[in-house]
Amino acid sequence: MIKRMHVAVNCTDLQKSLAFYRSFFGAEPTKVKDNYAKFELDDPALHFSLNVRPFEKKGVLNHLGFQVNNTEEVLAMGERLRQSGLLLIDEMNTTCCYAVQDKVWVYDPDGNAWEIFYTKED
Repeated sequence: MIKRMHVAVNCTDLQKSLAFYRSFFGAEPTKVKDNYAKFELDDPALHFSLNVRPFEKKGVLNHLGFQVNNTEEVLAMGERLRQSGLLLIDEMNTTCCYAVQDKVWVYDPDGNAWEIFYTKED
């Protein structure tokens, strides 16, 4: 049985990334070293790690995201992120990925895009 999804991203500045992800996840990391940090979240079930490594700015990653149950959850998450000082882009009632969605976007210090979305209709 799968316990958690694992995502590892490279970052250029661990302290800036930690500040962002503490606010984004609303949680503290479970491990921090000089060039590594890890968040083990239960809701959503995610093992997320940051690795300080050089990388190409235009890598293969398009974006990351979390699907939620309704528009109210999109708005609540957006408000929490705004209160944490993270800059959001709102896209309500937008057509994306061949569906109508409500979503908010935020970018980490290295430019990785995170989307919180609800699919209203296909």
